[in-house]
Amino acid sequence: MDNTNTLFVRLKAYDARRGHVLRRYTYAGIKFQEERGWYRVAKPVADYLRTVHQLPSDNYSPLAFDVCTEAEAKALDATESDEAKTKRSASDELKLSPARPAGTLTTEDLPKASEEKDARRAKREKD
Repeated sequence: MDNTNTLFVRLKAYDARRGHVLRRYTYAGIKFQEERGWYRVAKPVADYLRTVHQLPSDNYSPLAFDVCTEAEAKALDATESDEAKTKRSASDELKLSPARPAGTLTTEDLPKASEEKDARRAKREKD
């Protein structure tokens, strides 16, 4: 099989919040597992997987697979590894994160509900 008739596919990472709930999927005798990452498959297989949803009976659920060319797959991997590295470590040069000044208004500084009613009542009486 030459590389021009193949595409890269992978099952999207499990993320229940986003609706990505599949951890494995079998099609055409190939068992796709989320933790394994990319698979190189024939174009007809990739074309079918492009239409697979996370919930088979729900056409509005998110798509289950990332399907792309080798170059796109490498770019996607590079982007994801950069995003994973954004967490700062103690050895990084970190700028000071200033705290709010001591004079900051807090909920304790707000008038109590009973005081507020008295103030409104007094205003009406003046009118």
